[in-house]
Amino acid sequence: MANKVQLLDNRWDDQKAATLDEPGKLLYRSNLLGADKRITNYGGGNTSAKVSETDPLTGKPVEVLWVKGSGGDVGTIKLDGFATLYMEKLESLKSIYKGVADEDRMVGFLPHCTFNLNSRAASIDTPLHGFVPFRHVDHMHPDAIIAIAASKNSRELTQEVFGDEIGWLPWRRPGFQLGLDLGAYAAAHPNSKGVVLESHGLFTWADDAKECYELTLDIINRAIVWFDARTTGKPAFGGEATASHDASTRRAIAARLMPEIRGKIGVAERKLGHFDDQPAVLEFVNSRDLHPLAALGTSCPDHFLRTKIRPLVLDVDAANPDAAVEALDAALEAYRTDYARYYNACKHDNSPAMRDPNPVIFLIPGVGMLSFAKDKATARIAGEFYVNAINVMRGASSVSDYQGLPEQEAFDIEYWLLEEAKLQRMPKPKSLAGRVAFVTGGAGGIGRATAERLLGQGACVVLADIDAEALKAAHQDFAARYSADAVRGVQLNVTDEAAVIASFAEASIEFGGVDILVSNAGIASSAPIEVTELAMWNRNMDILATGYFLVSREAFRLFRRQKIGGNVVFVASKNGLAASPNASAYCAAKAAEIHLARCLALEGAEAGIRVNTVNPDAVLRGSKIWNGEWREQRAASSNLQVDELEEHYRKRSLLKLNVLPEDIAEAIYFLASDASAKSTGNIINVDAGNVQSFTR
Repeated sequence: MANKVQLLDNRWDDQKAATLDEPGKLLYRSNLLGADKRITNYGGGNTSAKVSETDPLTGKPVEVLWVKGSGGDVGTIKLDGFATLYMEKLESLKSIYKGVADEDRMVGFLPHCTFNLNSRAASIDTPLHGFVPFRHVDHMHPDAIIAIAASKNSRELTQEVFGDEIGWLPWRRPGFQLGLDLGAYAAAHPNSKGVVLESHGLFTWADDAKECYELTLDIINRAIVWFDARTTGKPAFGGEATASHDASTRRAIAARLMPEIRGKIGVAERKLGHFDDQPAVLEFVNSRDLHPLAALGTSCPDHFLRTKIRPLVLDVDAANPDAAVEALDAALEAYRTDYARYYNACKHDNSPAMRDPNPVIFLIPGVGMLSFAKDKATARIAGEFYVNAINVMRGASSVSDYQGLPEQEAFDIEYWLLEEAKLQRMPKPKSLAGRVAFVTGGAGGIGRATAERLLGQGACVVLADIDAEALKAAHQDFAARYSADAVRGVQLNVTDEAAVIASFAEASIEFGGVDILVSNAGIASSAPIEVTELAMWNRNMDILATGYFLVSREAFRLFRRQKIGGNVVFVASKNGLAASPNASAYCAAKAAEIHLARCLALEGAEAGIRVNTVNPDAVLRGSKIWNGEWREQRAASSNLQVDELEEHYRKRSLLKLNVLPEDIAEAIYFLASDASAKSTGNIINVDAGNVQSFTR
């Protein structure tokens, strides 16, 4: 499929496999297959093994089907991700099946076949595995095979590539009848090693786990080699119609468009974005056949369930991207109108109500692909699925005519009542799901605690900090514990205007925009006024006043472009309200922060932009500010030893409590969430009580 063919590697390790039982080998095989997106995409495909087990009730041996459970991913699945079913009970369902109109009812019987009280729900693909008379079955969605399956003459191409070794079955929605069809085909063709399903994917089978794995690789590799021989030297998609812009221009256009799109499609439900300009994407979006192929829609059910049946193509003039922004409303309205036509033309009397009619995939000639979904991982995965669809279209259109799935078939899967029931069972979104938070000073004590709190409530977080090493450590920690999709790190000096502007553009490219700014970057200094140097005064003002102004200005610009409101939380200080000796530069700068927040609350209210302030006091634990001279200076000003300072502040407070970074983070979360939706221009003191800082 490419000019330089790259075959799949056989990664089976006999020594490792020898230590595994049959379920263990199934897991091993599944993870190997799912590790390569050329074999199957995230969440796509499934694997199974028929295993002899001991019945816990009778103590007798029984045959049990181990098959990937509903909603799992073969690349990351664990043993508890497999459903287990008595084969005898599964086979008995054939006697009560009444035909294709009975498909949904049959799914309800699968739990009655459960072996050993396994709580993992069986998927609708279970009969496809159970009724094939072989011990091991792989069902994959390789681009090279789907390119054959989605070709107009896919049956003839399957015969040309594989002869009688691999059969072919016409399109049928996954379910009980397709399982019967597969079983009947395998029984009637005992020498066949698998089947290509029209517009869907590949089934392969064997009686040994390793043999099944290697067969799957061999069939896919043969298709890759065949396509390579047929396509080498031939321009893909009719050749190039548009040249790619340079990388920096592509990213600049993405940064300009993504917040606008996000705002227009994210009013009812916040969306997060993903940008992809890899060579495969650029080859397609720049091609002569982009518009006709994109209009045909995707073929494999797994593709369009995540990408919608077709994308929206946007033409953008790099010299005038604002024109594309102005044209967005009309383009989106045309897409929504067509989606409503599709829904109304295909719906049944009992179909669920029409879902979000906005596009998921946006294709931009010269630039790349944007994808949007309710969370970052889903947006990224939707883009990955569309890359799979691009690869399929490349292959199919190079050897035949590509055909997408007919609209009625696509609709019957997209709005399948069982799919709707699965959506209804999804857990309620967390309070900050779909939100993006930009946290300055994100690698320090309060910043990290804040990021932790916001990530825990479903937000994506951009950590911005001047300390590269601390930033890297925080980023790695959060990525490991919350997912790499949810967090980004950007090294930032908040006093550098160009860097601030660039950092918000980067946030727009990575997530589609920003909803929450937590302005927390800080320093501290202590000296009597007569020995306070101008450089010290300016450094406090630069970071604590000018820096807060710069990040707030950029956030406001972005919020106004998105038109879905916004939220700013300043981390100021008790010292912004209560004067403190020997800290005039720090106190004055913190007072400037508080008053800036009040001004911004006035300016932002009409656009739904809220601005509030949290005033901490004496947050020593984990703080980079308190790790240096500031701690020593504040101890000296109170005639204390450094190690006495924390206890001193505790006793000084009205509540006699220490204030921790997590306490500040809790207040920030409250102000950043909808729990405080009717609050702006407010101050929350988190200082364990200090009469001097009572607001009046």
